[in-house]
Amino acid sequence: MVKIGMFLGGRYEILEKIGSGGMSDVYRAKDHKLNRDVAVKVLKQEFNSDKSFIGKFRTEAHAAACLSHPNIVHVFDVGDEADLHYIVMELVEGITLKTYIAKKGKLEIRETIGIAMQVAQGIEAAHEQHIVHRDIKPQNIIISRDGKVKVTDFGIAKAATSETITSNTMGSVHYISPEQARGGYCDERSDIYSLGITMYEMLTGRVPFEGDSPVSVALLHIRGEMVPPRQYEPMIPVSLEKIVMKCTQKKPEMRYRSVTELIADLKRALMSPNEDFVKMNAISSDGPTRVMSEEEVERIRNGAAEEDLDATEVLEPYDGYDDEEEERYQLDYDDENLLSDDDEDYDDEEEGGRKSDKVFTIVGIVVAVVIVLLALFVVGRTFGWFNFSGNRDRNNGVTESDGTEVEMPNLLGKTVEEAEELMAEADLEMVLSYAESDEYEEDQIMEQEYEAGEMVLRHTVVRVTVSKGTTVTTVPDDLIGMTREEVTRALHAADLNPEFDEIYSDSQPEGRVAQVRPGLGVEVEIGSTVTVYISLGPETRTTRVPSVLGYTEADARSELEAAGLTVGSVTTGNSDEYAEGQVMSQSISGGSTVEEGSVVDLVISQGPAVTTVRMPYVLEMSAEDAADTLTSNGLTVGTIHTGYSNLDAGLVYSASYSAGTELESGTTVELWVSLGPEPTEPPATEPPAEPTTSPTESEDPSEATDPSSDSGAAQSQ
Repeated sequence: MVKIGMFLGGRYEILEKIGSGGMSDVYRAKDHKLNRDVAVKVLKQEFNSDKSFIGKFRTEAHAAACLSHPNIVHVFDVGDEADLHYIVMELVEGITLKTYIAKKGKLEIRETIGIAMQVAQGIEAAHEQHIVHRDIKPQNIIISRDGKVKVTDFGIAKAATSETITSNTMGSVHYISPEQARGGYCDERSDIYSLGITMYEMLTGRVPFEGDSPVSVALLHIRGEMVPPRQYEPMIPVSLEKIVMKCTQKKPEMRYRSVTELIADLKRALMSPNEDFVKMNAISSDGPTRVMSEEEVERIRNGAAEEDLDATEVLEPYDGYDDEEEERYQLDYDDENLLSDDDEDYDDEEEGGRKSDKVFTIVGIVVAVVIVLLALFVVGRTFGWFNFSGNRDRNNGVTESDGTEVEMPNLLGKTVEEAEELMAEADLEMVLSYAESDEYEEDQIMEQEYEAGEMVLRHTVVRVTVSKGTTVTTVPDDLIGMTREEVTRALHAADLNPEFDEIYSDSQPEGRVAQVRPGLGVEVEIGSTVTVYISLGPETRTTRVPSVLGYTEADARSELEAAGLTVGSVTTGNSDEYAEGQVMSQSISGGSTVEEGSVVDLVISQGPAVTTVRMPYVLEMSAEDAADTLTSNGLTVGTIHTGYSNLDAGLVYSASYSAGTELESGTTVELWVSLGPEPTEPPATEPPAEPTTSPTESEDPSEATDPSSDSGAAQSQ
């Protein structure tokens, strides 16, 4: 049994199931040796016991592996492991031509020719290797994402025989050639017929033959008249209509002799669509009408017991390119021997006289009516549509009872195989229908027409309902924190398909699952797509740095923090431009874009820088020279005082600062200039006059200006 995660051949890791058919299941797998995705088609277990089929399966798969063409899905490998037989094929992401036609209704003329030419080129490459496809149909034609048309299942259908044909192969009946429907010999021209039917459907949006059952459709391929496509779509060019009609002639010899001839006409139709250049092959009309034997009708009946017209059940894919519904690439072992594998020659022509067209028409109608009535009678007897014994069950189903009753076995919960054994033991028959069930697993009996233990007539045909399984599953609730590989396995195990996206997350590290939609534990349909968001780590947010030059420190902090930034170190410095207390510098210039939370350092101005000078020696200089000396040393000359001193008049005898004192540049220095020695009083020759001022006042100018009263601040001699 194939399980997700297992390896086949030591190199192909099974990733997910992408399709299922009548005889096989298809899986997406990882080829670890060549590091690429592939499609692995595994034969179902019930066919492993047929050694003849296994042999043909291997032979035809190996033959198909020899094909290498851009319009053919390439077969990479064929293998078996334990009781598993598988084929490894190219994985093509796209949609089938059947789905494409269904979406568009019908295709444009040039588009039809383009697709038909690519399909024909692939068939041509196979025919050159003497491989006949025998199951050309839109379901086996894939249109990839890049617009390349590829044909799949080359040579594989031929492996099937009448013993392996089931109702699931009836999907081919609308495209089957008359010789295949008859169970006769078929060759390359059978593929040309099926391609012609496919072109008919592309142009008109319908198949030429429809019926109530596969048998009736097969009979129409053999004897029915096909409505020309221009009757449905008058805009179809005459050349293209004739190409289709020539491809779909009943007799192989009236069709194109090779696909190469067909490709040549398709190319010419592309260039000159309205030119009537297609030459129909002539045929003699003097051959007798051939009546089908009972054995031929019986073979048709046996091959068409069920009316399931779709050979492949495709699992729903995750939605894809814009509004187009994507289908995962899937393959199926549809059998080309739809109704029989007996080789017969096509309509043996007997010698006979030429008859008029009117006689042929009358005879043909009579024969067709007889054949249809005979086929309906045989099929009706098989399914119990007619009751000649008068014994009917309570639902008007036919029974062919001998009058005895048997006990109805309990089939509920049993597999179809187990139920068949129980019904055979009770001499009862059953017909199957399918329905979804949450209670019963897939392939288990969920309903039976009669209750267990109820007595029913022997050989009664009992209607039984088989479970298709539940359509609902639950999103696992432990996905958060998983890696991409872990969440893929978990979702595949729950029959769900992951679709990945990325988000920033503060709670999950980079590369881990941060979120899923729909949410954890939510019930969804099997095959649904779950969006998985992988963490990119915490989101890196950016901000614009404001300029805070000239701001006070408090205002600068508020502005930076409002922008999502952090204030770092705050230092001081001197500035001739910014006043004391203002921001004179910031570590990240204003207008820069940085991550949020970045640190910005500030420098606060202390005003202009302070310089010092030494007080020069200015004593004994003239007042003018002293002033020049102070100015040249960066000091400012202040008030110049006068007073008596031992120095000559006009010379500086004192200053407000001593020589050598460290002073700030620009400090104001006051000077004292000598008036000369203080004069002495003359001897008194007469009594002094009465004083005119009070004893506390002094007229001596030296008392007002003498720097001795400011000792410590003045320099003196």
